Amino acid sequence: QVQLVESGGGLVQAGGSLTLSCAASGRTTSSYYMSWFRQPPGKEREFVARISWGAGITDYTDSVKGRFTISRDNAKDTLYLQMNNLKPEDTAVYYCAADSATRVASGRYTYEYRYWGQGTQVTVSS
Repeated sequence: QVQLVESGGGLVQAGGSLTLSCAASGRTTSSYYMSWFRQPPGKEREFVARISWGAGITDYTDSVKGRFTISRDNAKDTLYLQMNNLKPEDTAVYYCAADSATRVASGRYTYEYRYWGQGTQVTVSS
């Protein structure tokens, strides 16, 4: 079992920055794919960014490319999401997700992940 705990959310003005963290415990996630998803108010949960284990290959949804950076510190079992130039449409509850490389294919779908954090709210005011 893996437990994930997000932190770092908050209220920020448009154009501002936030860094989200996701601390993993229970077992090491160094060989896991880890991702960020978000759920805007009244909408479905959607993929934001993914990072593989090992080489740390990244993948982003188009709307955040060039603004968000996903990274991980395997020694600390922690996932990060640096968010710059935030826009009101980035307002959502942000979730981290993880699962073993043998289970994750594209990494863009919620059903690929067994382990989820509780979410952290990000609100961007205009």
